[in-house]
Amino acid sequence: QVQLVESGGGLVQTGGSLRLSCAASGRTFSRHAMAWFRQAPGKEREFGAAINWSGGGTHYADSVKGRFTISRDNAKNTVYLQMNSLRPEDTAVYYCAAGSYSTRYLDYAYWGQGTQVTVSS
Repeated sequence: QVQLVESGGGLVQTGGSLRLSCAASGRTFSRHAMAWFRQAPGKEREFGAAINWSGGGTHYADSVKGRFTISRDNAKNTVYLQMNSLRPEDTAVYYCAAGSYSTRYLDYAYWGQGTQVTVSS
């Protein structure tokens, strides 16, 4: 079983930046692709960004491309999501996930508890 714990969420102003972290334990971290999903109130879970096991491949949703950067540090068993130029529509609970390299939530077997990101106008 893989345990994922997100941190770094909070309240920021429009145009601001925030970096989310996801610490993994329980299995060999480097064997998993990692991703960030988000879910706003009343909306379905939405794919944000994914990174493959080596960190050499990344994929982003169009809504965050050019603004968000996903990275991983396998030595620290940690995945990051650097979020720049934040907008109110980025407000959501952000979830870290581990599994197969994909944009589909069903392909990720392990999930964190989520961290709230709120972007004020």
